[in-house]
Amino acid sequence: MNPTDRTERELREALEALADGVRPAPDAYRTARGDWLRRERRRRLVLAVLIAVVFALATLIGLWVLNRAPSDRGVVFSSTAAPAHPTSLTRPHP
Repeated sequence: MNPTDRTERELREALEALADGVRPAPDAYRTARGDWLRRERRRRLVLAVLIAVVFALATLIGLWVLNRAPSDRGVVFSSTAAPAHPTSLTRPHP
């Protein structure tokens, strides 16, 4: 008999004897499932809070930027400048 085969056989027998003595707790599945559901709820709550914070920050930054814009009308809305194509936005009259 090969020494490796003997070692494997003895190890297998020892592990089988150890496995025969292991009994799961009666509520092991329920406990594991409850832990998993708690972690899943916490993960979803953290994600929802993170999304709300990012949305609120984006809104606040957008409002801040709009508030800091100059209050004068600017060149785009100036009535003194002549339009580039005077007939481009007017409707023809019959």
